[in-house]
Amino acid sequence: MTRSELIVNNYIEKMILPSDPLAPQWNVENSVCEKLPKWNYIDNCMIAAILMLYDVSEDERLLDYSVKFTDTYVGEDGSIPTMNYADYNLDNLNGGKNLIRLWKLTGSEHYRLAFEKLWNEQVLRQPRLSCGSFWHKAIYPDQIWLDGTYMSLPFMAEYGKLHDLRGVTDDVERQFYDIRKITRDPQTGLYFHGYDDTKTMIWADSITGLSPEFWLRSNGWLCAALADVYEILEDMTTGRILSEMLGDMVKYCRDDGMLYQLPLKPELEWNYPETSGTLLVAYAALKAARLGVCGDDIRQIGLKAFNTVTEKFINTDQDIPVLGNICLVGGLGGENERDGSAEYYLSEKITQNDAKGIAPYIMAFTEIKKMQ
Repeated sequence: MTRSELIVNNYIEKMILPSDPLAPQWNVENSVCEKLPKWNYIDNCMIAAILMLYDVSEDERLLDYSVKFTDTYVGEDGSIPTMNYADYNLDNLNGGKNLIRLWKLTGSEHYRLAFEKLWNEQVLRQPRLSCGSFWHKAIYPDQIWLDGTYMSLPFMAEYGKLHDLRGVTDDVERQFYDIRKITRDPQTGLYFHGYDDTKTMIWADSITGLSPEFWLRSNGWLCAALADVYEILEDMTTGRILSEMLGDMVKYCRDDGMLYQLPLKPELEWNYPETSGTLLVAYAALKAARLGVCGDDIRQIGLKAFNTVTEKFINTDQDIPVLGNICLVGGLGGENERDGSAEYYLSEKITQNDAKGIAPYIMAFTEIKKMQ
């Protein structure tokens, strides 16, 4: 076995399969913030990664665990009691693609009922900005956050393709186009984390409405969203944006492939190579190369980043591998009045073995397997 195969195998055997769905070992954010177990994007990132690994390994235990985990939160009638549709929280849509996948794999009707409820109760009612893009959450009105693209648009693409709804797939493409138009900086090619249509938030520029910094993981979420949607729809608009974004992102990689928490400011004293965002970009690069969106040069950079994380940022001295340098959370505004400054992003807690890092590691691993 290679080192990466041993790491993934140990994660599966010693962290993932033994985890209680009500207290998964990988959800460090829930533990640190003392949150009650509920339907959330972090766990659904991990289940998505597990199902990708199932596709390349055919290990039935991975499917069985995904079913067991999801059934802890989804009722036989398709209800998800721990979430409130009226929160209009895009994070809650991330699990929709897993529900579609599990329905296709098992034929169980409650998964179909659940993703139809997500669609009818949230997606169709999700508030939108004047440009037509979704609000990030009800508590963040008139705001685009890059994170929301990964949480919502692959599910929308899957749903639109499933039901042959051209208007839905066109909507996905247009939202990507608008996000590029609004949040991409033409000088650097990087995307600002957030946009406030009212231009009144503490973090928003009074003229552009944009947040002040380029946060790595938000750019990583967007890269991964573009790659996943392209795989589903194979539309030229998404492919062009993905190719352009990866070409721009790799300019900021270190020689070892890593990207900084603030990619544009490596010289800042507290800046650091951040693994979750680097792995999301690596995953997107590897997938884009496999799908023919970009060339082998981009694939090699993604592979280099994955290998560097494997060799230098995962400690295998203990029973369970330990992936470090993961930014625990990142956001704008809210109760803590996060101002989106460089100081803010560099003040957020750095943690280890959170799903926001482990899941994209497994996702990138599956892309390498598919290329082989």
